[in-house]
Formats: sequence, C-alpha cells, structure tokens
Amino acid sequence: MSNPTVAAISTPSGEGGISVIRISGDDAIAIADSCFCAFSGERLSSLAGYRAAYGEVKDSDGAVLDDGVALVFRAPKSFTGEDTVEISIHGGRVVARGVLRRILECGAKLAAGGEFTKRAFLNGKLDLAKAESIMGVISARSDAALKISQAAKSGSVSRKTEEICEKLLHTAACFAAYSDFPDEDIPDLEPEKFISLLSSCEEELSRLIEGFDMGRVVSEGIDCAIVGKPNVGKSTLMNLLSRSEKSIVTDIAGTTRDIVETTVTVGDITLNLADTAGIRDTADIVESLGVKRAIERTKTAGIILAVFDGSSPLDNDDRLLIEEIKDKNALIVLNKSDLGSNTTEKDFEGFTVITVSAKNGAGEKELAAAIEKLVGFKNLSPDDTILITERQRDCAKRAKGFVDEAMASYNAGVTLDAVGVMVDSAVEALLELTGKRVTNEVSDEVFKRFCIGK
Repeated sequence: MSNPTVAAISTPSGEGGISVIRISGDDAIAIADSCFCAFSGERLSSLAGYRAAYGEVKDSDGAVLDDGVALVFRAPKSFTGEDTVEISIHGGRVVARGVLRRILECGAKLAAGGEFTKRAFLNGKLDLAKAESIMGVISARSDAALKISQAAKSGSVSRKTEEICEKLLHTAACFAAYSDFPDEDIPDLEPEKFISLLSSCEEELSRLIEGFDMGRVVSEGIDCAIVGKPNVGKSTLMNLLSRSEKSIVTDIAGTTRDIVETTVTVGDITLNLADTAGIRDTADIVESLGVKRAIERTKTAGIILAVFDGSSPLDNDDRLLIEEIKDKNALIVLNKSDLGSNTTEKDFEGFTVITVSAKNGAGEKELAAAIEKLVGFKNLSPDDTILITERQRDCAKRAKGFVDEAMASYNAGVTLDAVGVMVDSAVEALLELTGKRVTNEVSDEVFKRFCIGK
C-alpha cells in the first residue's frame, strides 16, 4: 500500500517574498489540479516534469486565495522520489496557511516533521547519513559548520563508511571461504595480512570517532565562560563579541550578579558565551551566589576567557582566579590596553595571553585566532570526513569495538569462525550508520527531529 499524499509549508513561518507549499505522493498532481488554475488553461497533469505554470489557487467556492507558480516534478526525479508539486505564493502567515488548508481539503494529509526527507530515504534518493546532514545545512551557524554538513550531504561520511565496510566484507568472505575449505591456502588469512587489514579499519574508525567532538564544536558550538574579578571589562567583552548590549556595563563593581548567556560566532567557532559575576570575596549574599555560580561555570566550560585589567597590577582576587583556572582550557585576556599596561606575560606563565581593548575593539582579530587555536580548530579541515550526529558516532564506536575484539581474539587463537562473527557485527554497525540496515525505530527517531516541511 502506497503512502498517503502529504503537504506542508516548506518555508519559515513569517513575512517574506514567497512561501512554498510542497505536496508529495501518488496523488500530488491531481490534488494540486483540484485547487490550482493555470492562466494558460493547462492542467498540471498535462505538464512534464520540471515544468511550471503561473496561475491562481482557489477555494471551494472559486474565490482566489492567491496567485503563484506551481512547479511539477515527476517520479522518480524529485527530492522525495515521488510525484511532487511545489506551489510558490506570496510570503505571509495568513495566505500560506490558507493555501495549505485548501490543499488539505482537496485530499492531502499534513506532513509530519521530516516526512519529505524520510520519503527520500525510503525511496533510495539518499542514505541516512546524507539525510541527517540536511538539518546540519539548515542550522549551520558558521561557514565551517556549513562546509562540514555539505560534505556529509555530498556523501563524504557514506563513502568513508563504505570503504571500511568493503575491507571488512572482504575479510568476512575470506572467513566464509576458510570455513568451507579449511584445507585450502587462503593468502588473505595469513596473520600479517589479516591483522594489517583490521588495523587499517581500526585506525580509520578511530579517526572518525576522534573527529566527531571537534565537528560537534564547529556545528553546535562550545561552552565558553567569561570570568574575572569585578570591573575588568567582562561585560564589555561580552557585548563586543555579541555585537549587542547583552550585558549591563557600569563603573559600579558587582553589576553582573547572575550569568548572562548568548551564542556568537568568533572566526569559524560558535561560542555559547556566559558572562559571569565578578569573582571576589564579598559579604553581599546575592553577589556571593553569583560568584559561586561563576566558579562552578569554570568547571564545566569547554574554554575559559579569563579577563584581567591590564592597566592595573594584579591583586589577591586576580591571583585567586589564576589558581582556579591553572589546570583548565583557559585563555588570558588582558583588557583595557587603551589605558596602558601594568602587567606582563610573566604574571601569567603557562597561559596564552592576548591583549585587547574591549571598549574600542583593539585586538579582536588576535583574540579570535587565539580562541580557534585553543579549541584546536586549526587541526580540523572542513574537507575531512566528519561524523555529524551522536547516532553516527555510536555506530562507529560499536564497529570499532567489534574490530578491536576481532583482532584480540585472533591473536589469542580463537577459532576463525568466532572471529568472523565479530567482523560481521562490525559490518552491521556500519550498515546501520548509512541506513542500509536500520530498524524503523531508528529511522523514526532520526526524522522526528526534523522540522515540518523538510
């Protein structure tokens, strides 16, 4: 039984130049014909694929809802692999909802979140790894994040996974041959070649797994705490990086008493910034709670921007902070360079030190470069094969675990048929990564995270 024809608004809600309503399924063209009237008099059902018509969408009484363009795609040459019609009308919440409501009245069902992409997956238009990359393309917050998702969408993850799979399948075939013909000499089952092949697979899987954390930093951002004693310019730095007045800036010490958070892009790194209360000894109960939260944030942040007033000598509060962050992933930001300098890099031995003026923006480029280096971003190329979801990482980890177990068992003298079972399990995990062998529950979990209309 075929899937019902579905429809949804595929453009963001709000005012804009156009809104696009997508209809996909066996009855997509017939349903569009029920409410769309081309000015040429042609019916959409008479059009070939990749052809468009200009006309009007009308309600059940013949009243015009809006004029627009209907673009016809014929199966299997569409995104979903099904007959598809995309109707582009004027942008706006009211008109788009009205046209969608009319399409549903004509027989379409409202599409669920990610349903169009799910149908593309089920119809073999793309695999699961490529499908997951689409949300990465949509949600990319930096050029690097976009490149990583585009690489995955073009098949980088799928190709690498298939390369490893082919090596493992070759090994599995050798095991099968050995089981059937144990007295035959099978060169690929010589210890040196066998271990070399599995070692190669293990190394490639390790690189994929190791690259995931850095890829996640690029796509999702890294938690970054701005810390320091009161009035060193933390809030001014926050406002500089966010290009807005996120934090209140005054000459009164202790103005920031709670954590102010925002997300910014610095260079090619997305930072989930947290401007914290000034760290110092205080008798104020409310401020002391803020100080406690600031110290706690230093323990959980991925990186720390420790801000110091470079125009003043270090005091006990400064030294307390240095002690607090000495074993952390921290960058020293010497602020207020416009007021002169009364500190030296020797005061911060072991740390990378960047001199800035958050007030006038001096040193901002140097700060961005230092943050990228601290995160380790310079070691990552967007052209690398990078896993982009926790699900993919889990599949790769399971595959690596089975490969490691196969190598250890082989070296321990376990029978080859038992070792072959472990290799088969590694292959299964990689096939799950690309979706070639995946349960409905897993695919449903992937696509339910997509927005409606995609």
